Order: sequence, then structure tokens, then C-alpha cells
Amino acid sequence: MSGPDLRRLIRARSPLGAEHLQARHELDLAAALIIAQPEAAESLQALTNHRQHIHPGGALVLAALLHLAGHDDGCQFWLQFAAGGGSTTAATCLSFLHAGRGEYRDADYWRSQADKLATEPRNPAAPWPGRPLPPAVWADTLAACHDGLTLRLPSRVAAVVHQLPVNSDDEDHGEIPQPSPTLLDDLAHASCHTRPI
Repeated sequence: MSGPDLRRLIRARSPLGAEHLQARHELDLAAALIIAQPEAAESLQALTNHRQHIHPGGALVLAALLHLAGHDDGCQFWLQFAAGGGSTTAATCLSFLHAGRGEYRDADYWRSQADKLATEPRNPAAPWPGRPLPPAVWADTLAACHDGLTLRLPSRVAAVVHQLPVNSDDEDHGEIPQPSPTLLDDLAHASCHTRPI
């Protein structure tokens, strides 16, 4: 999904009044759509199993989970990781993240990076066969979006994200939650205990 298409897709029907509120809404919805993608589980698994290699898709999914669990500093770190790996969507989300904080110069920078990434030629790769995250991870979040509510992961799912191991060595971002090899299983287990959709 390219940056401009993502911005068009997640724009609220009527503007929310203030630019930073609009940007926060757009980041919430983008994060919900990212974790609902069919390839989300495989992408996240590739990040947790092959951390020595850059996997922008997995970093993007982890960033979306972190954002929806309220870890915006960790989200920013993993979005930058994904954008550095060529993810147009991650650069677009960074634009929303900074605009939501009122950091408009940084938001403009990431918007131009998203536009630049969208025009770069891509090496077509075979698509992932597609295994989504368990529906309970994302279905309540999308339902909250449609009801105009604040988007957050179900509490048991958010607890899994909050328990990720943390690397506190980053000067710019503070504590950075790291992917765990058991993350997908932990999310699936937590999803079994959320209310049915």
C-alpha cells in the first residue's frame, strides 16, 4: 500500500477540527489496518525469527501493536526501522505520529520520505501466503474505530505487548520493546480469552 493511498484511505470523513487530532485519528486507523492485514502474522514471525535481517513488514506490525498499546516511543523506533527498510507505509505513519504530537517539521519530513519511497522502483517479491493475527487481536480495535471510540488493543492483548522484553539503551527513544520469539503464540493465547466478536 503506498503512502498517498494510505493517507486517502484513512482520512476521516469530516475533519476532526485540529490537525494534530486528525493525525492521531489517522495513525490509530492505520495501525488497526496494519494489524488486520493477511500477512501480519508471517511478517511479525519473520522479525522475531530473523532479527539479524531487516524485515520492514514485521517492524511495521510490531510498531502498530505498540502504538495501539500506548507505547508511542517504541512505535516510533520500529516505524523508523521499517521506513529505513523501504516501507512507504511506515514513513506515512511516522508523518502521522509527529503531526499528532504537533511536530510538524518532522511530520513534513516523513511525508516527503513516504512520497519518495512510493516512487522508487520495487523488487517484486512473491507475496506471503498470508496468515493474519488472530481476529480478536484486531477486530475489537476496528470496531472501536467505526464507533468513533479511542483505538486500543483489547486489554489482554495489550498486556502481552506491555510484557515484551525491553532494550533501554536507546538515547533517543528510551525503552524499546523487542520482539519475542513467543509473541505470536502469546497473542493467540490472549486472544482466546477476549470476548467473542
